[in-house]
Amino acid sequence: MAVKLIECVVNFSEGRDIEVINKIASEIIRTPGVKLLDIDVSLDANRSVMSFIGKPEKVTDAAFKAIRKSLDLIDMRKHKGLHPRIGAADVCPFIPLKNISIGETIDIAHKFAKRVGEQLMIPVYCYGEAALKANRVDISNIRHGQYEELELKLQNPEWKPDFGPARFVPSAGATAIGARDFLVAYNVNLDTTDDTIAKQIAAEVRESGHLVQDVYGNLVRQPGTLKCVKAIGWFIKDFNKSQVSMNLQNTDITPLHKAFEEVKRLAKEKGVTVTGSEIVGLIHLDDMLATGNFYKQLYSLNNVNSEVALINTAISYLGLNDVRYFTSEKKIIEYAIDD
Repeated sequence: MAVKLIECVVNFSEGRDIEVINKIASEIIRTPGVKLLDIDVSLDANRSVMSFIGKPEKVTDAAFKAIRKSLDLIDMRKHKGLHPRIGAADVCPFIPLKNISIGETIDIAHKFAKRVGEQLMIPVYCYGEAALKANRVDISNIRHGQYEELELKLQNPEWKPDFGPARFVPSAGATAIGARDFLVAYNVNLDTTDDTIAKQIAAEVRESGHLVQDVYGNLVRQPGTLKCVKAIGWFIKDFNKSQVSMNLQNTDITPLHKAFEEVKRLAKEKGVTVTGSEIVGLIHLDDMLATGNFYKQLYSLNNVNSEVALINTAISYLGLNDVRYFTSEKKIIEYAIDD
């Protein structure tokens, strides 16, 4: 019988205390049958993204232990960071990888959300494909107002949690648990400390777009230039650069190179240089090969033919070593699984 394999990508609201991060990660590492593939830590976002894989029952066990540990170690009353968040274990998506459908993954997310809410006694919202209400499909709706307005939000019947208590837990906040297809968290680096430029570009590229005035002075929403993309802009002090931070939700529609080139075009219009980019978490091999092939064709790189050469071409033209070193064996999920 084919082995079912899922990925879990838990985002914890801690990116500065290495001891806390390691203690949470240890809960995942010590779970038999689970492989921790990547930990992406951001000082300025004050956030850690932990990606791990395994059989569904093993992955949910590891996720539960890690979330439970995070509630012991993270106090949201003291948390400050650039990334929007509602809780210590801010978001926990499950992603189908092998021999498992999105429908099965949704069931896993629902059962896990119930377990977390009932056993850890924190408010839990289901989002993405696992959303139980239409206004909770988009994680940004759940995060609206962030942790600071969560206490008031929980008093609104419309925002009663799907699982767990409908009460404010000051130290823990709330968590969002969901199911989704694989996405690429992708940040493009700008050679400026002015985050307003990054925010302007983010507003212009994200699918939801931004509000503009029409000829009559009315506010209307102008769609963004990139489909299946969410984006925000921020300044990362650790890199001394601003970034356009994107989630590429469907790389068949908006691949890496399309997002990169569009940000580069808009940055040039605003007199800013793109210095490179970074991938947060993992990426599929096919996405790297597609980008390598794009630049091979664009620049007539006739000697670029092998898998390794195509990957290195993608790394070079996207500037993936600009702020952090891109290691294919660790960042490409197919390689990381086999390692």
